[in-house]
Amino acid sequence: MVGRGVIRILCAVFLHPALLALVIMAALVVAVPLLVRALGRNAGYPLAAGFLAVGLLLAYGALGPISNGYLRWEWLPSLGVGFALRLDGLGALFCLLVLGVGALVMAYCPRYLGPDGRHTPVYALLTLFATAMLGLVLAADVLLLYVFWELTTVCSFFLIKTAGTKAGPAAGRALLVTGAGGLSLLTGLVLLTVAAGTSDLTAILSRPEVVLSSPLAVPIALLIVFAAFTKSAQMPFHFWLPGAMVAMTPISAYLHAATMVKAGIYVLMRFTPLFGGQPYWAIPLIAFGLVTAVGGAVMALREFDLKAILAHSTVSQLGLLVGVIGVGTSTAIAAALLHTFAHALFKATLFMLVGIIDKEAGSRDIRRLTGLRRVMPVTATFTALAAMSMAGIPPMLGFVSKEYLFQGFVDLGGWAGVVAGGLAVLASALTFAYGARIVFGAFGGGSCPQTNLYEPAPAFLAPAVVPALAGLALGPAVSLLSPVIAAAGVTLVAGAGDTELEFWHGLSPELGMSVLTIALGATLFWQRDRVERAVLRLRPPDGAALFDRGQDAVIRFGGLVGRPDRDASSAQLLARPLLVLAVPGLVALIAAGAPSTAPPGVDPLDWPLLVLLAAAVAGTALARSRLAAIGLLGIVGLVLVLWFLVTGATDVALTLLLVEVLTAVVAVLVLRGLPARTPRPSRRRSVTALAVAVPSALAAAAGTFVLTGGRGLSGLGEYFLANAEPETGGRNVVNTILVDFRGVDTLGEAAVVGAAALALLVLLPRRGRDDGEPVAEPPGYPGADAVVLQVASVVLVPGAFLLSAFLFLRGHDEPGGGFISALVAGTAVGFSHYAHGGRSTLVAALRPERLVGAGLLVGVATGLAPMLAGMPFLTPVSAPFSVPLIGVTPSSVLAFEVCVFLLVLAMFVAAVDRFAAPGRAGEPVPEAAGDAARETAGSLR
Repeated sequence: MVGRGVIRILCAVFLHPALLALVIMAALVVAVPLLVRALGRNAGYPLAAGFLAVGLLLAYGALGPISNGYLRWEWLPSLGVGFALRLDGLGALFCLLVLGVGALVMAYCPRYLGPDGRHTPVYALLTLFATAMLGLVLAADVLLLYVFWELTTVCSFFLIKTAGTKAGPAAGRALLVTGAGGLSLLTGLVLLTVAAGTSDLTAILSRPEVVLSSPLAVPIALLIVFAAFTKSAQMPFHFWLPGAMVAMTPISAYLHAATMVKAGIYVLMRFTPLFGGQPYWAIPLIAFGLVTAVGGAVMALREFDLKAILAHSTVSQLGLLVGVIGVGTSTAIAAALLHTFAHALFKATLFMLVGIIDKEAGSRDIRRLTGLRRVMPVTATFTALAAMSMAGIPPMLGFVSKEYLFQGFVDLGGWAGVVAGGLAVLASALTFAYGARIVFGAFGGGSCPQTNLYEPAPAFLAPAVVPALAGLALGPAVSLLSPVIAAAGVTLVAGAGDTELEFWHGLSPELGMSVLTIALGATLFWQRDRVERAVLRLRPPDGAALFDRGQDAVIRFGGLVGRPDRDASSAQLLARPLLVLAVPGLVALIAAGAPSTAPPGVDPLDWPLLVLLAAAVAGTALARSRLAAIGLLGIVGLVLVLWFLVTGATDVALTLLLVEVLTAVVAVLVLRGLPARTPRPSRRRSVTALAVAVPSALAAAAGTFVLTGGRGLSGLGEYFLANAEPETGGRNVVNTILVDFRGVDTLGEAAVVGAAALALLVLLPRRGRDDGEPVAEPPGYPGADAVVLQVASVVLVPGAFLLSAFLFLRGHDEPGGGFISALVAGTAVGFSHYAHGGRSTLVAALRPERLVGAGLLVGVATGLAPMLAGMPFLTPVSAPFSVPLIGVTPSSVLAFEVCVFLLVLAMFVAAVDRFAAPGRAGEPVPEAAGDAARETAGSLR
């Protein structure tokens, strides 16, 4: 079965270029460290070759027998979600942009990056970024599309962060704005799946009437539009994109020309067959797009930094693309596709050449640059070519694409066509003006004051020259692009596949609009001093500042809400939970009324346990000693353990017992630096606490009595009891529920525990020092002369690990499992650390971050392994044999238990590592450790 599944997957990989392309790109990501180690910054060249090879593979697939090929594996069959890929004309066009521009950027990086430095993160993130974009444009399932969409968001954040601490605010804005769009997209795609009855994108787009007839159609469309606006920097969400210019130039070039911002354009195009022509889709796109086009161009005229001018230029050009997509006619869609291609060419050239200017001249400020054409004539020539294409001057490709844009807006007809066409001409004229400003500002003027400037090396210049020459050649030869644009357009709107691209349209309205654009643009440049003074007098809202103020306000509000939880008083911590607990208890009591059946019989042991429980709770509430309070709280847990044993819940009792032990250990470690006694509360506070606690407790008890005493075993409980062993082979029903029936939930919960462990390591600094300074013996430890404990640890610690292994192996049939065995191992770790004065080598050897990584790797691999046999994610698989002596059958369930074991153990080792680390002489334990201890205990529970 597994062998056939592997063969089937290998055949799918090697017969379907889309899947093979993703596999190769993932392999390139993994290979980056090896390439950098061997080649240094020159690793960009083999990566560029890899990008080109993947591009040729996809081109062959798009033109070959599997064009529009479709591949689908069931991922979550119960939800109808699959790993589905489709290579159609639209996907092929965007793949060409992602991989073509990506290859140029990779070939540009070796000469841009210095010989020294950490090149691995840059190359790895750029390659992962390209992989995410490929996955986005090839995804044929809406939830898979969302996964890759979010991956592009995360990659862009880390790429911007490579610029160092100065990039932190800009990267944060980009992450939050586009992350908000991601949440909007997720909501829209979930609603789309509900409305269409499937998450299969191909099926959804082939039957638009199903979704359009649903009352969810309007919110779905608006949610997708919002997501695309945030990603493609449409006003008012545009401010994050200019801020992202702090990233190095290769990253900016790739982000603007082919990846991040083009993701929103792709999504709008992809859903045009579904919503195109609908007013709630077309009106926002046309209105916001054209406003963004004009506004971005005006903002570009205000800037003096070449990269900032190009950033606002991207905002403006994306606005034109969004607007023409909203028009939705066959001509408009063809224009959008052609201008997307042209924009990638001239924007990649301009960004790379600006990077060269910055490297050579040491500045990007056009007020400080002058006469560079005299010392860098080749750079000046190709900058001018790219700027001409951006400005729409013949014979560049940008001229042809701009004329088709004008034709698309005119297709609106009536006053709407006149207004849209006029705004498009205005935006294009402003584009001409700032394009000329770029060229003249950098290369015009008198002689260059810097005498040590020279043309860059051919290897540095070539990646920027290639797209500039392509833009020049493809203008007159634009008909060569007709098959590509037609193949992409036919997937979006009827008739787009019949568009034949032509360089000369004859005497047409769009030609007149082009002439008007050039005339207005030339006039604006001629009067550039007046124009500059005029635009500088404008005071547009500072989107970044407004966003930062809003973010600060949200953080302040969160601090206000969370202030009681940071109070040292337990009353502040408990007041709200008790009040909230009382309300549902009373509601349940009133709604349920009297139990329909008599509650189960009371065991004679219940009453003494109840008395012990009440006494322990009362003692905990009245105790002034911190240590006594911890001990009494432990007694509460132990009484509950006994109660679970009386009722027959052995597995739950064992788990609770170990959690109580570990909670006490962590709490004692924290208490070492705190005063021995808690302050005595005032009589008023005590009376208030009593008045809140007693009604809350009575309401909760009554609600619990009603809800548990009024019914027997639930239908779900009966199902698990009846089917656990036949379906899973395990007799421990609790364990089979956790690792078989709801393994995906358990994997997510285990990942949360691992994340909490990493949070402890990051948020709580280690209090020990390795700089040779003297450290004090930590208070509360028995000292180095505690020979008895140290000798005992030699026996007890290995014994505890053996017990842990025993409980681990028997968990599927008897009380035990990965969680319980990890708690036993954690107890051994805590005892060893305490016995050796807080300097146990065991804690040093068990690196929690590595335990987390190994646990997540094992868990994900366990889930993916059954897919080799064509089964869903995390399907239990067992070997056909048992291991001699121990009688355990190897299975995916056992491997999954290893994942749980490693992540839970990592949590406790992290807690010991941070709370129990020895400090310097006289160093107190931070007060914040108390909060962290509570978080740790809650996570363990």
